[in-house]
Amino acid sequence: MEVLRFQQACLAFGTHPVLDKVDFSLFSGERVCLVGRNGAGKSTFLKVLTGQQSLDDGQVVLPSGVVLSRLEQDPPAKMDTRIADFIREGAGDLADKLQQFYQLSDALDADNAQQMRRFEQLQAELDSRDGWSLEARVTALCQQFAMEPEANLASLSGGWLRKAALARALVAKPDILLLDEPTNHLDIAAIQWLEGFLKEFKGAIIFISHDRAFIRALATRIIDLDRGQLTSHPGDYQQYLDRKQKILEDEQQHNALFDKKLAEEEVWIRQGIKARRTRNEGRVRALKALRKERAARVDSLGKVEFAIEQAERSGKLVFEAKQLSHSFGGEPLLNKLDLLVMRGDRLALIGPNGVGKSTLIKLLLGELEPEQGMIKRGSNLEVAYFDQHRQALDLDATVQDNVADGRQEVMQNGQSRHVLSYLQDFLFPPARSRTPVRALSGGEKNRLLLARLFAKPSNLLILDEPTNDLDVETLELLEDILQQYQGTVILVSHDREFVNNTVTSSLLFAGRGTIVDITGGYDDVVRWQSQQADKAPKTARIEPPAEVPVKKADKDTGATERKLSFKEKRELEQLPALIETLETQLAELQQQVNAPDFFASPIEQTQAVLNQLAELESKLAHAYERWEILEA
Repeated sequence: MEVLRFQQACLAFGTHPVLDKVDFSLFSGERVCLVGRNGAGKSTFLKVLTGQQSLDDGQVVLPSGVVLSRLEQDPPAKMDTRIADFIREGAGDLADKLQQFYQLSDALDADNAQQMRRFEQLQAELDSRDGWSLEARVTALCQQFAMEPEANLASLSGGWLRKAALARALVAKPDILLLDEPTNHLDIAAIQWLEGFLKEFKGAIIFISHDRAFIRALATRIIDLDRGQLTSHPGDYQQYLDRKQKILEDEQQHNALFDKKLAEEEVWIRQGIKARRTRNEGRVRALKALRKERAARVDSLGKVEFAIEQAERSGKLVFEAKQLSHSFGGEPLLNKLDLLVMRGDRLALIGPNGVGKSTLIKLLLGELEPEQGMIKRGSNLEVAYFDQHRQALDLDATVQDNVADGRQEVMQNGQSRHVLSYLQDFLFPPARSRTPVRALSGGEKNRLLLARLFAKPSNLLILDEPTNDLDVETLELLEDILQQYQGTVILVSHDREFVNNTVTSSLLFAGRGTIVDITGGYDDVVRWQSQQADKAPKTARIEPPAEVPVKKADKDTGATERKLSFKEKRELEQLPALIETLETQLAELQQQVNAPDFFASPIEQTQAVLNQLAELESKLAHAYERWEILEA
């Protein structure tokens, strides 16, 4: 069933066409990915659907009764509110209508005709919009996403805020769900949860994403927005890439033939007096038509072109850490880590948000002092640091001043180059180069930060979430550049395909300070985790370790330790296997709870699983506590 249609939609900003007589239909159950270069107008396309942007011509047709909802990309402006209230707001005025109905029903006067008409109007609207189940839907969504309804939004991390925003978008029971870069700032576990959830969504989805693994997993059709034209590509992402390459090659060949013919006609029209006396007026009119067609042609944007300015080679050793330990708020982030980074290594740091990846980078660079252990830094290190929060950019300065610090020239490969010429390699034309940074889009800011970094010599490149907001073409070029880079690369990214294509080894942050060194990229990490899960015992009986009181040190005698009893020694030997078994069972239960259809089961079943999950968490915490006591 068709749930949305564009008819000859036209929209332009100045001379820049965003939509040029676009026709498009969306059908129920489709998961459509909207792709295109940064600045092509993808977010504007979604704004047209939500009514935030009007068309210059044409129309958007939504059948009667079709509900459309959008997952907001930015975090909520008001954080001091309950999760349940935030989700309920996604239903628009429905909550207010429901409250009005109950207030009116309490004070209803059957003899008051005006009150009775309003009562009937509210009742009819609540019937048609399923308003009676609103509170039940809010409660069910909180349960489904494992969120506490009374908790405050301010207490949620970035990933949980995105889940709350998704619940807010779903409470209206939309037929069409719009997602703008839904994976930005989510860790890999959250991205995979989102993939699974969206696959179970029964309505239609239009989403914008540059995460190629996410697109491959989710999209049933690709629509490509390029210079105002919207082209539909049925099938998977790889089929789209093959077709797009063929289209661009055909277009390039056609334009080359056209330009050759135009050049020949321009030579003819400029021939001498004799030729002009005998010239064919029809041929002159044809030349004017060719000129008009060439003027109307919208050329594709140039390709991003950049190279990293490389410094002299660093020493063979880049970093060496021994028995490195660090914690935050009492939680261990690093526990006796031994790490060796050599020149030319390309290392990915993989793990959920808040597990300590950025902390390790700061420790290696000397921005933080470790609580325990030592770090040896190599000689002649020239560091280029890509910060995910873009703190290196001066928002009030222009693009060119951010790169050249007020100068007109930058050095590249030992040669002086004008900054405006250099910035054109990053798709910043001269007019855009003189724009204040705060006026740029997210993708443009990331391109600018790359331009700033690559203009300075480096032999150690640290990239913290460089892929956010970058279009696919720029991502692929960045991958190629990193593969050719002769220095050392340390990368933090939740883009699985980018990690696979750029690194040679990975550090997996497994939690509670445990870090595992794995050869290869993200797929190799997944294989290692699968192998570990296969090795873990599945049916071991879980018994809490015996409570054995630990005698405190005798202050009077100055004693600082005591010998373990035979029973305590035996307990200490068994604790690692117990902890591993508990963690495996906990992971299995958590996966069961995260399943999209889990909370559709009867409350008795779901509550039993949740109780078991809480019991396992308690046992695991107790086991860790006993291990720490006995180890000490």
